[in-house]
Amino acid sequence: MEWMALGLFITVFLLLLTGYPVAFILAGTALLYAGIGTLNETFDSAFLEALPNRLFGIMMNQTLIAVPLFVFMGVMLERSRIAENLLETMAMLFGSMRGGIGISVTLVGMLLAASTGIVGATVVTMGLLSLPTMLKRGYDPRIATGTICASGTLGQIIPPSIILILLGDVLSSAYQQAQLDMGIFSPETLSVDDLFIGALIPGLLLVFLYITYLLMTAWLKPESMPAIPKHELQINDELKQQVLKQLIPPVTLIVIVLGSIIAGLATPTEAAAVGAMGAILMAIQRKQFNLQILRDVMQSTARVSSMVFMILIGASIFALVFRGFEGDELVQGLLSDLPGGPYGALFIVMLVMFLLGFVLDFIEITFVVVPIVGPILLAMGIDPVWLGILIAINLQTSFLTPPFGFALFYLRGIAPASIKTTDIYKGVIPFIIIQLIALATIAFWPGLATWLPAQLAN
Repeated sequence: MEWMALGLFITVFLLLLTGYPVAFILAGTALLYAGIGTLNETFDSAFLEALPNRLFGIMMNQTLIAVPLFVFMGVMLERSRIAENLLETMAMLFGSMRGGIGISVTLVGMLLAASTGIVGATVVTMGLLSLPTMLKRGYDPRIATGTICASGTLGQIIPPSIILILLGDVLSSAYQQAQLDMGIFSPETLSVDDLFIGALIPGLLLVFLYITYLLMTAWLKPESMPAIPKHELQINDELKQQVLKQLIPPVTLIVIVLGSIIAGLATPTEAAAVGAMGAILMAIQRKQFNLQILRDVMQSTARVSSMVFMILIGASIFALVFRGFEGDELVQGLLSDLPGGPYGALFIVMLVMFLLGFVLDFIEITFVVVPIVGPILLAMGIDPVWLGILIAINLQTSFLTPPFGFALFYLRGIAPASIKTTDIYKGVIPFIIIQLIALATIAFWPGLATWLPAQLAN
């Protein structure tokens, strides 16, 4: 039975590399193996009888309703040209210093991450707006492309992040299962709120490390990140007012959405609804709203949400069949036998996820790998918030790691022909190293992820 579980996992992994829709690969392969297992009497079909309850649970899950709402909020804000206006004003503000445009791109990426949470839209938007300017100003193509790709992926870790919502739901189920396996029949819960709060300090740490790298590069290689000539800049009261005008609406929306969650005034789903309405009001205020735009935004939201929920359904079928072949016991035995105890097992899981990130999407890793290893690690005593943040930062690297990093594809699609693909690959390498440094830092100091949730809980 355990060999069937291993064969199922390997088959799914190989088929995912073909580019066929993930949801159908997960469900179809699992059902095929279930049929084979039923015929050779290595699989009990009673496991699939739990599928209707699983699907009903997905339909009734209040937390997952936040996904289409946050997607709607992000797409609507993209259409309101918030990024374009922010980049123009921030570049004027920081342009007089070497590396100033790169710092502006990072800060705008942070603000967009906290207000949209959609990586693809952020990378494409910032690439279209800032890459021509950076190249025109003499920036090294590798630094320019690397900065845009890395800043665009901040939406993975800075809330409200779609991955944190999905990860929170998966880890919540894993945490309850781990406690039940340990004989705790009144289990504690893990909420998306906890991951949102726990991600704030690590997210800001990542922004700080990005900016530090840009400043050091500007100091060591000034020719690679030249400043805008002072005679082209007009830093006056009018510019300061323009900065405030462009900053206040998105920052206000961020404070309302995240502040209501952190203060316990609203659930992520309720805050997402407020954010979606706030995005509509911002679009109206910027005269970027009409029925055609609303229709396009709703269609984009429907496409993204349908993809996520179809993958979740396919992953549920996969998880049931994998467990029916006692795959969870196989993984538990492998991780339990590793040297170093829980931390040795955690290191191996993080390493495997990092390597899988070279070829798989973050959603695939979240729905396929985390439900398998999550209950095992949590049963070993690993803090669920700490584990969630480590996984989130690790998955963030999957957007940057060649050859299949999605941020690389997004930027390649809109970059001019003069930018070589190798330039993009070389440009993201320092930022991948920075993310690994951040991952190691949080691994050694769990309080960076757990301190703030614990303080607010008290």
